[in-house]
Amino acid sequence: MFSIITFFWAVSLVCIVNVTRCLSSLRVLLSILRQSDPMLYQSVDGNGFFTTHGQFNKHIRLVRYINSQGYLTHHDANVIFICERLRKQFILTGVLCGAVVLCLITMAI
Repeated sequence: MFSIITFFWAVSLVCIVNVTRCLSSLRVLLSILRQSDPMLYQSVDGNGFFTTHGQFNKHIRLVRYINSQGYLTHHDANVIFICERLRKQFILTGVLCGAVVLCLITMAI
């Protein structure tokens, strides 16, 4: 028998793992940007990205840069590869979060 509660926990676990992968990929991207493109690194608040005093509007700038595919004209192939992977992970995370919310709504009904 199909249980919505079991499905909810399974999708939640997969979503948490995917968010962890996104954060790890962001760390890798920032470390590559520090060496290959210091100006972009500073414009997205590279030093304070994962700190409590980081600037949220600069973080959004990096997400927009990735989602709008602004990285396609970048000179470093590693940055293009990591950004493409992050873009796919952002899309997957959005779909999984939507599935978690749908499961919560279904359990409430």
